[in-house]
Amino acid sequence: MTEILVLYYSHTGAVREMAQLIARGVESIAGCAARVRTVPRVTTVAGAAGPAVPDTGAPYAELKDLEECMGIALGSPTRFGNMAAPLKHFWDSTGELWLKGTLAGKPAAFFTSTASLHGGQETTLISMMLPLLHHGMVIVGLPYTEAALMRTTGGGTPYGASHVAGANSDAPIARDEKELCQALGTRLATVALALARDAG
Repeated sequence: MTEILVLYYSHTGAVREMAQLIARGVESIAGCAARVRTVPRVTTVAGAAGPAVPDTGAPYAELKDLEECMGIALGSPTRFGNMAAPLKHFWDSTGELWLKGTLAGKPAAFFTSTASLHGGQETTLISMMLPLLHHGMVIVGLPYTEAALMRTTGGGTPYGASHVAGANSDAPIARDEKELCQALGTRLATVALALARDAG
């Protein structure tokens, strides 16, 4: 079984819901399973602020999750056009994997949610790509062969899946946004299997 890590940080729940949709897309591919993980909040002094084990939802990610999985879908809300600090804090702890080249050649995909339509979705997606490029990962986006990418009036970019949550963070994930989340999971799993075959 090829496992894909769906790793996210969510503040109001939209990114968590997107992670579940992406996991569904991953698991639509025979031979693939999704491993869903999150990261704890951090304080303003960059220390972990969450409990040692989350009260609800996905477990916290560990470095072994990155080592054991054949691909990664990475999700974060936007913070001024950038990934949220808890996710950045996690990636800053992955230096030992970088030194060993553990993630080199594995595929990665990205997803985000914003309050406003032009709230920095694409720059947030790109900000998540940067550390993964340094790790040597293969970036997987959403091609325009996905009809929903041309149809959507909310989220959805070639850089990854996205959602417009609204000023109160209560807008439901739209049909096209859901379709693109699942398509991203499916595409990531398909690429992971192909790369694994080529490596074998």
